[in-house]
Amino acid sequence: MTEWVSLIRDVPDYPKPGVMFKDITPLLADHGAFTQVVDELGAGLAFDKVVGIEARGFILAAPVAYRAGAGFVPVRKKGKLPAQTFEANYDLEYGSATVEVHSDAFVPGERVLIVDDVLATGGTANATVELVRRAGAHVIGVSVLMELSFLSGRDRLPGLEVRSLVTV
Repeated sequence: MTEWVSLIRDVPDYPKPGVMFKDITPLLADHGAFTQVVDELGAGLAFDKVVGIEARGFILAAPVAYRAGAGFVPVRKKGKLPAQTFEANYDLEYGSATVEVHSDAFVPGERVLIVDDVLATGGTANATVELVRRAGAHVIGVSVLMELSFLSGRDRLPGLEVRSLVTV
């Protein structure tokens, strides 16, 4: 396993009792580790655009796009984008949420890599896949820093390459 993994800090009982939060801020603060993660998230993949999912996904997706010479597209919570959007709903542990992307963010047929910090239940990633496809682009895969395998999020992304740098 890569030595930067030791920079992911466990924070018990955050944001609520019983949850072990995986804090990536020490990893992000280390230039060498951050560079290695950015390189690994997009390595060996061919894509035209990188989608980052609000909010921590932006931190990783934008430099992946820059490094690859690709465009960056934000997927945001409902009401945060100023122009015409596509929206997709997904379920949370206690309720639901909506994400949006600008309807003109992709050229039909573009190859898109979705990047986020964590793959948990897969709801947000699945909604993002739906948005990209509705816009006419092709999702080539989902790449995440960390996968919480006990939540089976990968199961909600059938037929897609899912790359996780760390599996918990």
